[in-house]
Amino acid sequence: MTTPEGGARKPRIGIMGEFSAGKSTLSNLLLGQRILPEQVTATRLPPVWIVQGDKPAQRAALDGSLHPMSLVDLEEISLEETLYVKIGIDAPVLDECDLIDFPGISDPNMPSEVWERMLAEVDSVLWCTHATQAWRQSEAAAWGMVPEAVRQRSLLLITRFDKLTTPLDKLRVQTRVARETEGLFAGVCPISLTEALAAAPDSPEWEASGAETFADALEAVVRAAACGGLPEAMPAQTQLTAPAAPEPAEPSTSAPQPAPGRVMPRRVRPKGETRTPRPSARPQAADQDLSALRREMQET
Repeated sequence: MTTPEGGARKPRIGIMGEFSAGKSTLSNLLLGQRILPEQVTATRLPPVWIVQGDKPAQRAALDGSLHPMSLVDLEEISLEETLYVKIGIDAPVLDECDLIDFPGISDPNMPSEVWERMLAEVDSVLWCTHATQAWRQSEAAAWGMVPEAVRQRSLLLITRFDKLTTPLDKLRVQTRVARETEGLFAGVCPISLTEALAAAPDSPEWEASGAETFADALEAVVRAAACGGLPEAMPAQTQLTAPAAPEPAEPSTSAPQPAPGRVMPRRVRPKGETRTPRPSARPQAADQDLSALRREMQET
């Protein structure tokens, strides 16, 4: 891939989904920091293009011309006259790719053209769908607008997966989403983004949140986008598997460091946030239902 000037450019990864599906939390997880001022909300923003480097914010007009701007005035810009806002920050993930944070596709107060006109700029997408209402018809309709080549190197994140309280509920959601999105994504990643933010890097809690599997899948997607091809086989956990209880681990006296060269940066815990303990036991009836559902899946 090349820039208009003829040089190589980084893959551009879009963050998309409906309103309140976890896009902002995913952005915080990937970047290790919040990029917008505290007083700014994401409900009335154009796409935000995030690149590596300490660069002043710019607004791109519909004709592509760039204009300096202050993030304090971000909510004052005209959606009808703005293609995107470009922000430069220092984050490890941006060494490997650019991120384009799209507004929620389901906002009735925002014309769909605000995000539709940026679809041509992305090489792959991280689509967030809320676990308790995963993959609505409105999401499927919007996803149909994404080019086929982009879809085949994109990931579907079933966010807020911790809101599903039993293994049976989790398996049912995974089963339905896998069936309804077959062939539409390179992989499906159930994940609790808030648990991932609260976990130490590479800890049992980090893996149990689904973040480790997502990080591996993201690396494959970024590599594929860099060469314009399709990703290699996704990690097994991105396919349909029954959720398993994490193995007990010895307490660690220090947080392990992420492996070098990873796309995912060091995670940070938001201020004032605490983890909610997971249930330590499962009802026997739920185990029986889960076993029956597994057998049914294998037979079909």
